[in-house]
Amino acid sequence: MYLFFLFLLIFALLGILFFDRRKKIICNKICLMKTREKIDKLNELINPFGYYYNCNQDIFSTTINAWQRDFGYTEFYNKNAHRLSIIFDSQPIYFNYNEKTWLIEFWKGQYGINTGCEVGIYYNDSLVPESLRNYALFKSVSNEDMLPITISFSTKDYTIARLRQKHWWLTIFDLGKYTEPSELSMNIGITFPSREMMNSFINGLLDEGYKKEDIFIRGTKVYFLFDKCTTCSLNLFYRLRLKYIQPKNRILCKLFLKVTKPFNTSLDRALCVYYLIPLFFRRIFVSKRYKKCSTRRKNKICNKCNKLRNNLKNQT
Repeated sequence: MYLFFLFLLIFALLGILFFDRRKKIICNKICLMKTREKIDKLNELINPFGYYYNCNQDIFSTTINAWQRDFGYTEFYNKNAHRLSIIFDSQPIYFNYNEKTWLIEFWKGQYGINTGCEVGIYYNDSLVPESLRNYALFKSVSNEDMLPITISFSTKDYTIARLRQKHWWLTIFDLGKYTEPSELSMNIGITFPSREMMNSFINGLLDEGYKKEDIFIRGTKVYFLFDKCTTCSLNLFYRLRLKYIQPKNRILCKLFLKVTKPFNTSLDRALCVYYLIPLFFRRIFVSKRYKKCSTRRKNKICNKCNKLRNNLKNQT
């Protein structure tokens, strides 16, 4: 018995020494890389997952042609987000325009070891009754229907990042940062192609509890603040999930920062994890919003994911 514990202790010490030695080699390798080389390498790695690195603000965001676009949106994603260690506040805004039911939704919260926010734009090809909106599948809008979106994403103490882009799903993710959803806020601006569409969206905001004095209009652009969640579940099951998942996310954030020392930018930390623990690197970028299998290659979709997409389409 004593020999067993002795061998176990020796094995653990050898593992720690090997890990430390390997980390030093990887840190030296990253330090010798030029900034442009590191950015190109990271974008090459994360582009298949639908993301890109914004070097100006040291954040991650989503590409226009991200694979998630094929899956659209259904309330099923929100209800199962906790399975991916995601805890967020969400606010869906439904409105009818041009013989379609549109959905513009906002999210902010903790996405595993990322603090993040999202604005997604979707529509259904028909008018969806209010009673069925939580069950319907909404398609991601086409390139022609994408809207210019502005996001200023902040905590109580400082602004994390600002982005402005014509998009169908504009996001900001701050790697390695832990924040409670209630501590986050989004100043959002959306530009509409017509006053008719803008007014329909504003009516949707009013239906969800926004007040007229909280909505600012400039031409066909609407500005508003998303800081309090009016649709978040407050049932016992949700609160229990929150108490379990958020402490785990906090611990993982601290562990991530410790493992990636001495680096202090998301660029270097992400590359450090990639070379040191490739499986964990992949987990970082597949858990932000949708669960995706690891068999994806280039623009192909595996049979499992294609089956999921077809099942969702059959719901409508």
